[in-house]
Amino acid sequence: MNMATVIPINSAAKAAVGWRRACGVEDIPKLGARVIKTAHGNVAVFRNAEDETFALQDECPHKKGPLSQGIVHGRKVTCPLHSWTIQLEDGCAVAPDQGCTRSYPVRIENGEVFVRLGA
Repeated sequence: MNMATVIPINSAAKAAVGWRRACGVEDIPKLGARVIKTAHGNVAVFRNAEDETFALQDECPHKKGPLSQGIVHGRKVTCPLHSWTIQLEDGCAVAPDQGCTRSYPVRIENGEVFVRLGA
């Protein structure tokens, strides 16, 4: 099971809408996640084996399990509680399971990961 590190965001960032630095790309282990705290709950920032990054609300749509502690494989993460598989690009469960968790746009600049937390 992956252990995610929590990275707090300062008060000004919590209230602001827009792109926020989450961490360096290298701060996220391959096939792992880091967590950023926001005013609306935790956001998990994932990195897969191909060095792609994704951001999802850190809650499985099934029973709110911490996706940041799940197993990353390909472009999916498996929830550690009940093994639901969630697509990293859109936060939707893989059939036959149903439901979605919120996904966030991610961009990389100079080795830094930015997540758009606003609407």
